[in-house]
Amino acid sequence: MKPTWRLLDTGLRSAAENMALDDIILECRARNLSPDTLRFLRFKPAAVLVGYHQDVIHEVRLDYVKTHSIDVNRRITGGGSIYFDEKTIGWEVIASKASLEEFVKIEGLFEVMCRAPIIALNKLGIEAKFRPRNDIEVKGRKISGTGGTERGGAFLFQGTLLTDFDIESMIKSLKIPIVKLKDKEIKSAKQRVTCINWELGYTPTFDELKYLLTESFSEVLGVDFEGGELNEYERYLLKEKLPYFQSDDWIYLDRRALEDAGVVRAVDKAKGGLVEVTLTIDRSARIIKSILITGDFFATPSRGVLDLEAALKFTSYDRESLEKTVMSTVKEKNIDILGVEPQFIVNLITQAVNKTSLESFGITLEEANFIHTINLDSTPPLNSRWRYLLLPYCSKLLECAYRKEEGCVQCGLCGVGEAYRLGQEAGLTVKTIQNFEHLMEVLEEVKRSNSAYIGCCCEAFYTKHLEELREAGVPAILLDIDDKTCYELGKEDKAYLGTFEGQTTLKLPILTKILDTIAKCRAG
Repeated sequence: MKPTWRLLDTGLRSAAENMALDDIILECRARNLSPDTLRFLRFKPAAVLVGYHQDVIHEVRLDYVKTHSIDVNRRITGGGSIYFDEKTIGWEVIASKASLEEFVKIEGLFEVMCRAPIIALNKLGIEAKFRPRNDIEVKGRKISGTGGTERGGAFLFQGTLLTDFDIESMIKSLKIPIVKLKDKEIKSAKQRVTCINWELGYTPTFDELKYLLTESFSEVLGVDFEGGELNEYERYLLKEKLPYFQSDDWIYLDRRALEDAGVVRAVDKAKGGLVEVTLTIDRSARIIKSILITGDFFATPSRGVLDLEAALKFTSYDRESLEKTVMSTVKEKNIDILGVEPQFIVNLITQAVNKTSLESFGITLEEANFIHTINLDSTPPLNSRWRYLLLPYCSKLLECAYRKEEGCVQCGLCGVGEAYRLGQEAGLTVKTIQNFEHLMEVLEEVKRSNSAYIGCCCEAFYTKHLEELREAGVPAILLDIDDKTCYELGKEDKAYLGTFEGQTTLKLPILTKILDTIAKCRAG
């Protein structure tokens, strides 16, 4: 006889109510106060939900969502930011680990739990399949994302199903993580996602989809479902906990970037997602005063990253001590950041701390946050290896005759001319990069000359092409640029080809410090 689970439809609710119920039902199941449950959830009003480890300010266009009355809240699970409206169906499996013993590891759950929505989509005539690490795709386009967490002897696994999609609101609400574009080799937002309506030409009713999903979960999990409601204790906890899930304390969860002027940060991509560390340090004592580890990764337990941050506070950032603290904490707290090894965290913190070496250029720690280094282990060498300055064509005037050509007449109408002058005075070869293929050609030239380069690009370009930049094997200091870039405007495909019609601005004060230092070293 099959075990019977509760089938729970909590209807249209606010983001705060839905997030509170996630926490409450999982907690109650861990304490045996709730049965194994398949829950369907929907949102009204529309909502942006950030992952548990993310920084709201970095992920959400707050002005837009406020103007358009879109809720903002935080999931209890990790992963990236998502947009939910009334047309999106959410589903969740909340169960004891003992109920599904062979799937107690979150990694195993990803593929298994995706089988049910895949079966449901197939029954509709949509050919869907699992895409590691946690998506369901149709012809290469995402139609569902999933995530999970655990607490005590219970786990929660959740997913979305896009039925009819307001893509414009999603793009305007979220600061899309551009680094993901490269992985999926897709050029525009509409090419990255799809929905049932786009595939079928119509949208099945919620009741039809709910029936198909329930039937499919019954088949995959080997259980029967019986309709139910929130029990009395769950309703009591919802009333008790809802104010907290509506508060800034929960929504921001102290994941806001630190405001201290001495903060240093570093960002990198691991197999499990984008990871950023932001920390303040006491250099005289060589300790970490405070630290944030944020990103679109998944971690178990949910508060594991918070425990790691707490363990690192007021500890030494010397490499040996740092490794010891991270490794021992991960082991003691049984922290598993999926696809992110402990050594990766150690390396990223070290990378952030090493930005203090940029002070040899006369650069403050605050300015150092606009700088990334490639293929440099520690202190950037101030020697004759720095022979190239690479500038983006998008920083030239739109009407400039040299915008799509090498060179600059230094007319003084944009910052590129001043950068050319400073670079040439420092004895560097200055080049305007016209497109991505041109960049790769120039990096080959730099490598053949056994030299290094100073470059200017946006952080989105840096994170998207980090692997190629590393593989080029050339030491580099990359300086961020200002204003709306092609990535923020959704025109990265044009930038790749060198046809982006917009103008960005070089950070000349910081670039001047770097080039002046190089010039002095060459003269001395």
